[in-house]
Amino acid sequence: MIWVDTLLQGILLGGLYALFASGLSLVFGIMRLVNLAHGDLIVMAAYLILVLVTLLGLSPFVAVLTAMPVMFGIGWGLQKFLLNRTLEDDILPPLLVTFGLSIALQNALLEGFSADSQRLPTNALTTASVDVGPIALGVMPLLTFASAVLVIVGLNQLFYRTELGRAFRATSDDATTASLMGIKPANIFATATGIALVIVTIAALYLGLRANFDPNIGPARLIYAFEAVIIGGLGSLWGTLLGGIIIGVAQTVGAAINPEWQILAGHVAFLIVLLVRPRGLFPRAND
Repeated sequence: MIWVDTLLQGILLGGLYALFASGLSLVFGIMRLVNLAHGDLIVMAAYLILVLVTLLGLSPFVAVLTAMPVMFGIGWGLQKFLLNRTLEDDILPPLLVTFGLSIALQNALLEGFSADSQRLPTNALTTASVDVGPIALGVMPLLTFASAVLVIVGLNQLFYRTELGRAFRATSDDATTASLMGIKPANIFATATGIALVIVTIAALYLGLRANFDPNIGPARLIYAFEAVIIGGLGSLWGTLLGGIIIGVAQTVGAAINPEWQILAGHVAFLIVLLVRPRGLFPRAND
């Protein structure tokens, strides 16, 4: 029963990693942009929620609703006025620009909030658990996993059921042809990044409620997000969820064997999947 509990905890942890990765997967799937500042944007969103909670006395769950449109605007402007300029056949310019953005965000957060770790205020909900037979599952991990599933379901509905989704797919397949049909790729890309940062804000909520955060943890969140995206297959949203689950289960199993192996086990699982499936579990047909 201990191992069943370990597996369930790993699956729920995978929901958090899937939230970290979904925005990254969305942006890559539409514009083939690798955003090295993604982890730092998660941390920035966590600080934004913290500021709203502290200054306005809001619940974190209310503050995240206020932070979402702010982060959407930041993402839209960032893509429209900066990152769109780097989108070329060469992958190097966006890597360099987003790497510089990552460093700038870390230093700005250090200057504004210091290196002290912070945490969003918790309440009875965040410490509650649900008994499933002899196993106790935390309400917060369950909410995190449910949010990850809802985000991915919502993104799939957006992609395949809406006019905006058709524009996303058309621009992803051939931006030049899409522009001839009246679609403006620059605006489509900006909207995609804005939506990605809304997802980032949801991830930041659960990050801040479940653990301490500081300005320097962004790169580690980025690594988990990258691994989940690559395991699942670049651009595959359901694959991203599975990738997060694989990393989460590997970490909890590793920690059960030896607490020092927790982080290492997740990276080893990533490498094993790459050895067996170099393009990920569910690669896009046109990758």
